[in-house]
Amino acid sequence: MKWEGHRESDRVEDLRGRPSGAGRRGLGLGGIVLALVAAWLFGINPMTVLSALDDGSGAPVQVDPGSAGDDPARDPATRFVRVVLADTEDVWQTLFKQRQQPYTPPRLRLFRGQTETACGTGDSAMGPFYCPGDQHIYLDLDFFDTLSKQLGAPGEFAAAYVVAHEVAHHLQQQLGISAKVQQARSRLSEVAGNQLSVRLELQADCLAGVWTHHSQKGKQWLERSDVEAALNAASRIGDDVLQKAANGQVVPESFTHGSAAQRQRWFSVGMQQGRIEACDTFAAAQP
Repeated sequence: MKWEGHRESDRVEDLRGRPSGAGRRGLGLGGIVLALVAAWLFGINPMTVLSALDDGSGAPVQVDPGSAGDDPARDPATRFVRVVLADTEDVWQTLFKQRQQPYTPPRLRLFRGQTETACGTGDSAMGPFYCPGDQHIYLDLDFFDTLSKQLGAPGEFAAAYVVAHEVAHHLQQQLGISAKVQQARSRLSEVAGNQLSVRLELQADCLAGVWTHHSQKGKQWLERSDVEAALNAASRIGDDVLQKAANGQVVPESFTHGSAAQRQRWFSVGMQQGRIEACDTFAAAQP
C-alpha cells in the first residue's frame, strides 16, 4: 500500500502519553485475543476475562511517552492511521455531497490499555471500536500486531480495512441506521437481535468496501495483494472462525458480526459497486 506522502488527518488525538488509570500486566497478545473473542462473540465483559488473566499485582500501567519513538505522533503507525483516516474523510465528504447530505467526519483517539469514553471505559482488549456517544473511534495501535500475529491477518491494508470499518459505523450513526437497529433490538429476542447486529456489521464491511473502491480510483495506491490482505482480514475476524478458534464449536445463533464468508462477500460487494445503496444488508433475503 503506497500511503507515504499523502495528506494526514488532523482529527487524530493521541492519548498514549496520558495516565489511563488501573491496568493489567503480563497478559500478552494471547490474553488480548482471548478477551477479544469473549467480547465479540459471547457478550462477556472483556474486563472479566482480563481479571482472570491478571497477575494479581493491581499496579497501574506505567505509560512511557517515548516508547513509540521520540515523537509518537510521527511514528510510522500513527502516520499511517492519519493518512487512512484522511482518505476516508475525502471519500465520504465527496459521496455525501453528491447525495446532498451533510457529513461530519469522526475523530479518532489513540490510546494504550484503557481510556474513558462517552460509552464507558474502553479497553484495548475489545479491539478498535466506535462510540456513538462522543462520535470517536478508539484504537490501541497494538491491535494491528494482534491482527497480524494472532489473528493471521497481516498487511497494511488489512489494518486500513479495520479503520474503514469503524468509520463506517460513524456513517451508520449519521444516517440514522444505528439508532433504528438499536430500537428494533430492544423489542426482539436475543437471537433475533443478534441477526440485526450481523446485518449492521456486514453493512459496515460493505461501506468499507465502497471506500476502498473510491480510494483506489482516486489514488491508485493499492496492489492486488493489498485487496487480498483486506479480504483475508474480513475472513479472519468472522464469527465462525473466532468461535472455532476459541472453543472448537460454531454457534450461528450467537453470531453478532457475520461469518467469514459473509464478511468477505459484503466487503467485495461494496468494493466492486462503489455505491452506498449497494450496502442494504437489511433488505437482503440472506445476509
